[in-house]
Amino acid sequence: MANRMILNETSYFGAGSIAEVVNEIKKRAFKKTLVVTDPDLLKFNVTQKVTALLEQAGHPYEVFSDVKANPTVGVVKNGIEAFKKAGADSIVAVGGGSAMDTAKAIGIIINNPEFADVTSLEGVADTKNPCVPIIAVPTTAGTAAEVTINYVITDEEKKRKFVCVDPHDIPIVAVIDSDMMSSMPKGLTASTGMDALTHAIEGYTTLAAWELTDMMHLKAIEIIGRSLRKAVENDPEGREGMALGQYVAGMGFSNVGLGVVHGMAHPLGAFYDTPHGIANAVLLPYVMEYNADYTGEKFKYIAEAMGVDTTGMDQAAYRKAAVDAVRQLSKDVGIPEKLREIGVKEEDLQALSESAFADVCTGGNPRPCTVESILEIYKKAF
Repeated sequence: MANRMILNETSYFGAGSIAEVVNEIKKRAFKKTLVVTDPDLLKFNVTQKVTALLEQAGHPYEVFSDVKANPTVGVVKNGIEAFKKAGADSIVAVGGGSAMDTAKAIGIIINNPEFADVTSLEGVADTKNPCVPIIAVPTTAGTAAEVTINYVITDEEKKRKFVCVDPHDIPIVAVIDSDMMSSMPKGLTASTGMDALTHAIEGYTTLAAWELTDMMHLKAIEIIGRSLRKAVENDPEGREGMALGQYVAGMGFSNVGLGVVHGMAHPLGAFYDTPHGIANAVLLPYVMEYNADYTGEKFKYIAEAMGVDTTGMDQAAYRKAAVDAVRQLSKDVGIPEKLREIGVKEEDLQALSESAFADVCTGGNPRPCTVESILEIYKKAF
């Protein structure tokens, strides 16, 4: 069996690296760019850190800022029209996963118009052409969409999220500048950081995991474990660590997939517009408990990466220690512990379980799942 690795072409890291956006645009001779972002980033002058550079360089651009959390089919279609109207030949995505996911969908459909309905992109779509060139500038440390071949869109009509997996969607350039993340409020820093930790832990334990991705995921767990609390307090070292840790996790999980935490989190976003990172963070410890007997010694290494001394611990003890370390980190950064605290309704649990079972991520879970077993996890987390 061949293990495939796909990464983006070029990445820049470090405070101030945002200047490389213009250098890459010039090098690639782009003529006009659509900047894809969200209204809050415009309101708080975060997007302007990029557009100011474009203006100084005399590079033409237009802004599409209708992106919202859990981007929908309608948002993508509006973005496609904005791209065409602008006469653009490239995209700069400024924002969190929602902006980058929207940009990916726009870029794919522009160059593969047979998927204009958007929903046909679900799963592994047989696109023929690479998407419009995207330069991704993350403003959150969580999704790692700048280095993944995945994006997630919400079908509002059917109240469901669908995952798209396509090597053609990966941004050609990623600029991971922690200065672009410094204005994130505590709550967003916490939720996106726990999203990154979920990526690392699920990627490490998923069925398709192998030595190269294990290396990435364990290092990501270590970096996130030591950085997230500091990042929530807006400590520059913590911000820098989270910017790197979430990217390293993305390098891994993009190539091996995830598990039922994400399978269960996606319906929460579709049903209630729950922020993705919060949904993951609440569910992660409960799913870890469910999976523990199917993970060999991996929970020992997760615990150690989280800073736990496992000397003298037997299997049951280090598995519990790994779950406890994750639960404590989540609590320390202010994440709620129960689904009922984030607006989930008990009468929806059956429908949520059916949707989670059908999610593309669920198949990668190390322990087999059924609708009934997912329902039990939801009930424990409720």
